[in-house]
Amino acid sequence: MNLNVAIAGLGTIGFPVAEALQRGIPGLALIGVCSGRRERAEARLRAAKIDVPVTSIGELVERADIVVECVPTQLFRSIAEPVLQTGRVLVTVSGAALLEAPDLVHLAEEKGARIILVTGALLGLDAVRAAAERQIHSVKMISRKPPSSLRGAPYLEAKGLDVSTITAPLLVFRGSAREGARGFPANFNVAAALSLAGIGADATELEIWADPAVTRNMHTITVEADSVRFSMTIENVPSRENPATGQITPLSVIAALRGLVSPLRVGS
Repeated sequence: MNLNVAIAGLGTIGFPVAEALQRGIPGLALIGVCSGRRERAEARLRAAKIDVPVTSIGELVERADIVVECVPTQLFRSIAEPVLQTGRVLVTVSGAALLEAPDLVHLAEEKGARIILVTGALLGLDAVRAAAERQIHSVKMISRKPPSSLRGAPYLEAKGLDVSTITAPLLVFRGSAREGARGFPANFNVAAALSLAGIGADATELEIWADPAVTRNMHTITVEADSVRFSMTIENVPSRENPATGQITPLSVIAALRGLVSPLRVGS
């Protein structure tokens, strides 16, 4: 028996997920989409020969077992709350938004729902979670991104920094993962996810560099724990549609969905 999947948001992340479900993942069936840009969403679905309705989140949660959330950060709660209220599974990469809404975790517990925060553009969260079973001393992430991918970040706008004027590597932020996720909500879901897997948003350190010499979104993570010491680096190819999102992010969502129904799951 298939689990019914709905997608909220049909942009850089949601559309590739819809295409993958249309191609077929055994045990899953795409049953609908909701989007704030309904006509555009309907046109994209028609062009891809994906025959599902574009409807409201209220109608979707009545039919879906799993809802994949891919909307802008400011709309996260409007999707997450009705999904969790009805006891469904919420699959999301919106770590930054979730960090600001701890009450939704309590709601999920109360309603028998589940939140799956997907790895997204990060790596090694299994190792971080395993180390957190004992004691982690420190977690630090250093990110380097093309300046254009940071355009529109509230932190930079408040500082009056125009990313188009950056001609050499520039440290634009140093602080906690919580502060970074607030200041760069479209860019640093990765920092929020790392902090939730490890020692928390206030203890996780974050540096952000705008570097015109790089063409990929790069994250280096260093973890010091009583059981292990490790560092890891990932270089994500930016998506054409939205440079702030790596191409691996929708693939991570697809892999997470596949893992929900696969008879073999690799990773903790």
